[in-house]
Amino acid sequence: MSQLHGEYECKLDAKGRLIVPAGLKKQLPEAAKDTFFINRGFEKCCVLYPRNEWNTIATEINKLSDYIKKEREFKRYFLRGASQLEMDSASRLLVPKNMLEYAGITSNEVVLLAYGNKIELWGKAAYQQMLDNEPEDFSALAEEVMSKRERRNDE
Repeated sequence: MSQLHGEYECKLDAKGRLIVPAGLKKQLPEAAKDTFFINRGFEKCCVLYPRNEWNTIATEINKLSDYIKKEREFKRYFLRGASQLEMDSASRLLVPKNMLEYAGITSNEVVLLAYGNKIELWGKAAYQQMLDNEPEDFSALAEEVMSKRERRNDE
């Protein structure tokens, strides 16, 4: 699994192309350097996955049953609008208009938040608003979330 990290402020050009920052590009595994998959995030953002990570996710999703309604619905909603993107020779990705609309990106200012195996694409204002809604007691949230994880790992 990739361990991407970093926060990058970027600009979209008039055609909706995004230059992948050099610092982020260096982190990409060789198997995924030029190909990404984009889909809708759980929040109002887009999510970019390097090809190798998308292949792992797609394999897991394809194991879900078409005969179980919740699994079928999850597949449908998770994969809606997913598209393959190829980086051009200038390190640009053309972000589909429907993805920009979903994320409410109306300005050319965007933020890439890379963590784990994915890169979230946010409109700059929406990203700032999300950060402004930080839980009052982040320490308590960390304790709750991470202690549950520790218990799962101990089982």
